[in-house]
Amino acid sequence: MRAVWVPLVVVSLLGLASWGAAGPATCPLGVPVMRLGVQGAASGAHADYGRQIEMGAQLAIEEINAAGGILGCRLEMRFMDEELRPATAVRNARFLVTEWGAHFLYGVDSSGSAMALGPVLRELDRVHFFTHAATHRLTEELVAQQGIRQIVRVSAPVYQDAVAAWLFRDMRNVRRWATIGADYEYGYAAWALFREQMRRFRPDVQFVGAAWAPFLTQDFSSHIAAVMATNPDGIFATPWAGEAVTLLRQALLQGVFDRVQVWFQAMGGSVDVLEGIAQEVREGRFRGKLYATARYIHNWPNTEQNRSFVSRFAKRWNRMPNYSAETTYSAVYITKAAVERARSLRTDRVVDALRGLRIETPAGVRVFRAEDQQFVYTVPAGKVVADPRYPIPVLGELKVFDPREYWRWPPFQPLDLSK
Repeated sequence: MRAVWVPLVVVSLLGLASWGAAGPATCPLGVPVMRLGVQGAASGAHADYGRQIEMGAQLAIEEINAAGGILGCRLEMRFMDEELRPATAVRNARFLVTEWGAHFLYGVDSSGSAMALGPVLRELDRVHFFTHAATHRLTEELVAQQGIRQIVRVSAPVYQDAVAAWLFRDMRNVRRWATIGADYEYGYAAWALFREQMRRFRPDVQFVGAAWAPFLTQDFSSHIAAVMATNPDGIFATPWAGEAVTLLRQALLQGVFDRVQVWFQAMGGSVDVLEGIAQEVREGRFRGKLYATARYIHNWPNTEQNRSFVSRFAKRWNRMPNYSAETTYSAVYITKAAVERARSLRTDRVVDALRGLRIETPAGVRVFRAEDQQFVYTVPAGKVVADPRYPIPVLGELKVFDPREYWRWPPFQPLDLSK
């Protein structure tokens, strides 16, 4: 069953971009230009996520400026490298607001950076549209409990990883589960959500092993051996980006896909992961056992809006958009919708304007949840497959689940992250 929302405001990104370049000649908001401060990981092993954030923001800005700006105000962007370091993210935010004059902020990749930024945003009094960092605590604790109104998240949080429980609940031959997990909050939260939901569906399921890989692990052989010694039917894995590619390749070398029934790669539907394992997918080396999801996948939904976005993005950047590109692209258009409704850059008025917002984006319909200032939307999960219509693998055999089933809803209860 699909969710049903009764919106107060309905907006389409196609509609937002369609009005002519001969819009208002001057900006009525009291500034010569609207400045958007953007940051993400632009160096190191996870740098593609920051690049995708930057590309998504730039594409949206170019389109909006070509169509007349926001209330006649031209947009300008400055991008900075977050370095996946909370201290750097905070320093960047302070610079972007106090030195450069940013009116709105976007990014970041690290959940640690997101949590460090929260209290600072209240001080800076700028809305930050979070477009990747997935920790549930950002919205559940900092917004719903502490009331930091400057936090708005556009991307799906860690709840998206729990969709694996819905994906595999009817596979009766998959009874014994183990995890190769990222050894920090993301890995523990994703595994906890999956176990919690799977236990509700399948009291017969056993969780037989866990191996925790520190950030930037390059050799997963000992982690793979440890969980395979427990004879699992299914593997739930949370290392992401290049680490996911390395993990999957090493699992192939150790014959894991000859022994397990399924492997679920959290965020394995991201473009960088799909690019990295493209040859193995084409050769059928995963034996049809590799499943994944992401916070957006480029081959879904099958709408004109998404197809057009993917086409424009690919033409502009010669890449498929990953989820951090789409979420940042959509965040800029959400800013446009809110500012045009508020007719103001003031944080309180912009946040008030988000209430009731239901906006059509490349990822589908997003609905603003006021209790924690989280945009809710649907992302499917499926099997990693080759598709001749795309230059890289996609997710096929898609299963679409109602967010009301697998997202956490207020009032939020503490999540048990015990190993």
